[in-house]
Amino acid sequence: MSERPKSVGRVLTRQATPAHGDVGLREEAANPTYGGWPTTPLGKLTKNFDSVRVPVKGADRKSGKYPYYGASGIVDHVDGFLFDGEYLLIAEDGENLRTRQTPVAFMATGKFWVNNHAHIVQGNDRALTRYLSYALSQTEISGFLSGSTMPKLTQGNMNRIPVIEPPLPEQKAIAHILVTLDDKIELNRRMNATLEAMARALFQSWFVDFDPVRAKLDGREPAGLDAATAALFPAHFQDSTLGHIPHGWGVRSLDQIAHFLNGLALQKYPPGDGATLPVIKIAQLRKGGSEGADRCNTELAPQYIVEDGDVLFSWSGSLEVELWCGGQGALNQHLFKVTSHEFPKWFYYLWTLYHLDEFRLIAAGKATTMGHIQRGHLTAAKALVPPPALLKSMTHIMAPLIDQIIANRAQSRTLATLRDALLPKLLGGELCISESKTKAKAKAKAKASLGSPANLP
Repeated sequence: MSERPKSVGRVLTRQATPAHGDVGLREEAANPTYGGWPTTPLGKLTKNFDSVRVPVKGADRKSGKYPYYGASGIVDHVDGFLFDGEYLLIAEDGENLRTRQTPVAFMATGKFWVNNHAHIVQGNDRALTRYLSYALSQTEISGFLSGSTMPKLTQGNMNRIPVIEPPLPEQKAIAHILVTLDDKIELNRRMNATLEAMARALFQSWFVDFDPVRAKLDGREPAGLDAATAALFPAHFQDSTLGHIPHGWGVRSLDQIAHFLNGLALQKYPPGDGATLPVIKIAQLRKGGSEGADRCNTELAPQYIVEDGDVLFSWSGSLEVELWCGGQGALNQHLFKVTSHEFPKWFYYLWTLYHLDEFRLIAAGKATTMGHIQRGHLTAAKALVPPPALLKSMTHIMAPLIDQIIANRAQSRTLATLRDALLPKLLGGELCISESKTKAKAKAKAKASLGSPANLP
């Protein structure tokens, strides 16, 4: 398994604030002020490491253990350069920068490879690298592209991008606050990766490999189970339409263990003057949030409202099964909301996920512009159903894993919202966060209230 960098910062994709959208390449606009702090061309705040890239052939790196980055994030191995340390990577691909289809900039820490479609920079003695990553997320990049056919962010233009430059203590304080939030978001992501791996491993052991049944058949105690749960697993198999399955278990179709509600053509529910909801499409499902989504009115039947924790399954185009945690929204066509009145969420979620690769193969074989599956494929897909007592005992183990995943994702969304709300206020100097600035403001206020006596320190 490839070694990941020690820490990877957040991807920066937000649009610019209006304060920066009209700053072009004019030299005379290179040093305005923002919230009392000057803006400085990026080239004066960074060391550029393009000149010290060490080229290594792709053939020598394919077996390497370090992650690989390009303008679009992690990509296939091609010729590139090895770095070790904390760097800010800025995409060179102008079309993606203009449309914000890929990350504009992100932090990479540790050893990693980079191709020649990303600029690699570090802060100098005037700026912290991590601070720059946050400041650039509030800067409109598209105005600095050159070339019409294949627009690029050249090194010269990149160096002219105006960046808010607070004193170093303020930069450190700003970065500390935002990194703390981002670190918690990253911790939640890693926790969820572990929880998801645990849930899938248990599902594989119980429903595919039948480990507890095989252990009892061999006269062994099932591993990792308490005595009460282990006793509920049978000690032998029975024949079924799926072959040998645990004795006493049943076989049902996927659409018998859950209800698959198809979404609506929400263009028929245009937003009006009243309340609206974000439209949850495949794109929103893939990125896990509704930022930038189309809107519709709220005159929908309740079952078409999506809430945190709902299981969503895109059955057309890009087939995905996800635990939605992107906030309330409206279910668009080409998405199923999967529910059940009989079985717990973990059960129908993991069985749908189990059949996902099979469904993707079916969709890929469709002779249409957008591959998809049909209702009949849900009927053809089968699920094994244990007796109620064993299912209940399994739920005591599985449900907390799924619930914690949902809680972590919801918390991360809240933290990201807080971070994004704080970011412009911190960069604009609206919040006093460093001790030096707090003292300076307190002194100024005191002087104003006392008429600025000469003996005031």
